[in-house]
Amino acid sequence: WARGLLAVAAGLGLFYVVLRVPLRLRDSLAAVTVFLSTLTPKFYFALTVTSSFISGLIFVFEWWHFRKYGTSFIEQVSVSHLRPLIGGAENSPPAPAAFSAGENETSRQNMPECKVWRNPLNLFRGAEYSRYMWVTGKEPLTYYDMNLSAQDHQNFFTCDTDALRPSDTVMQKAWRERNPQARIKAAYQALELNNDCATAYVLLAEEEATTIVDAEKYFKQALKAGEMIYRKSQNCHSQSPQHEAQLRRDTNVLVYVKRRLAMCARKLGRIREAVKMMRDLMKEFPLLSMLNIHENLLEALLELQAYADVQAVLAKYDDISLPKSAAICYTAALLKARAVSERFSPETASKRGLSTAEINAVEAIHRAVEFNPHVPKYLLEMKSLVLPPEHILKRGDSEAVAYAFFHLQHWKRIEGALNLLHCTWEGTFRMIPYPLEKGHLFYPYPSCTETADRELLPTFHEVSVYPQKELPFFIHFTAGLCSFSAMLALLTHQFPELMVIFAKA
Repeated sequence: WARGLLAVAAGLGLFYVVLRVPLRLRDSLAAVTVFLSTLTPKFYFALTVTSSFISGLIFVFEWWHFRKYGTSFIEQVSVSHLRPLIGGAENSPPAPAAFSAGENETSRQNMPECKVWRNPLNLFRGAEYSRYMWVTGKEPLTYYDMNLSAQDHQNFFTCDTDALRPSDTVMQKAWRERNPQARIKAAYQALELNNDCATAYVLLAEEEATTIVDAEKYFKQALKAGEMIYRKSQNCHSQSPQHEAQLRRDTNVLVYVKRRLAMCARKLGRIREAVKMMRDLMKEFPLLSMLNIHENLLEALLELQAYADVQAVLAKYDDISLPKSAAICYTAALLKARAVSERFSPETASKRGLSTAEINAVEAIHRAVEFNPHVPKYLLEMKSLVLPPEHILKRGDSEAVAYAFFHLQHWKRIEGALNLLHCTWEGTFRMIPYPLEKGHLFYPYPSCTETADRELLPTFHEVSVYPQKELPFFIHFTAGLCSFSAMLALLTHQFPELMVIFAKA
């Protein structure tokens, strides 16, 4: 009986509360309506101005934080502090393990800010660059790039003793000529004076030959003449400093010819012959490592899918005392990715975590992306490629174009490698030290890369700029909020009565 009375009383109390809620809600709505009806246009103007000012301050702070640290403050706080409270988890790849400290310190020492390097895989002017210009009507090489090549030719193929041989005197002038037809005409003049002028054959192979087959024929003639001159220089190089300079020049000519012959064999499909020629050349002239012949060898071995040999070459040249390149870093990442890419799944990895092999692959990709962040967009075909220039800037867009032009096919050949790169590179890109003055695995990113790349790459190519990171969502949001509230303030000031009616409605 007592429990029945209590139940009836509880029911009556609940019924009373249900009846009172709509009454209170109606009273509250009536109070709000009375309050809004008493507000003046000045209040709405002050409100919009204040909100515009506050959102503007937030926008300025967000922009400053992004410029200094490379991330949005609001996004960083929400990811680092709010998401764990809500129960979410950030599935970001683990922080990369620290590489050898000696690599970082050695790279920092005596490192010029912007040094332009000869492209180890540069194309043939007559057989490749000129054919592109005939078909498209676009000049693939810039004047700055060709001027650097002219300086290289003068340094490689001339010396102080050229006056002793008339043919070499003619060729010394030929390398300075700006007009290609004038250079070709001078090469034929040199051959009339001396049928064994190796540098004349080199010029004709580079610029007059319209196919790789024709270029190879000229280079074989240059090799025959170059070996004969080289043997003569070896026999008398100790007689005087002039003879030593002549031996250096003849050595440069011989190495250049052998390398280009190996590249001709590679382009004509004789890959194993090209690999043998490159290995022999590296054994015969081990001190000429600055010519980066190993990068030609790496590309040829990847074409053969001889991954064990590729790893052996990397073990020798991916050393802390040697300058890095995109070919070295990204080939190392490709080999690490090859071990896990076929079975890699982002969904599975986010649930169970990354395995040791996957962590190694992610770290290798992070290392490669930090060295040259322009490469992934070309490998993932998010940016269109152009013919690589004859000179490249390491860590620049020009190097990225040159690497992707020859190595994209090797990434496509390994199943899942590009998928792993796509899932990884953006996350590692955010972890790259920022701003420019900082460096983690390598020396700080040079600040002049954009300017140098614009000189090296053709005008019709959109130069990739780094570290121009995309603006976070919250910067766009605060900028829009600030603009919208400022517009409301302006409209309230100009049309106060109309805006009050709109606000009340």
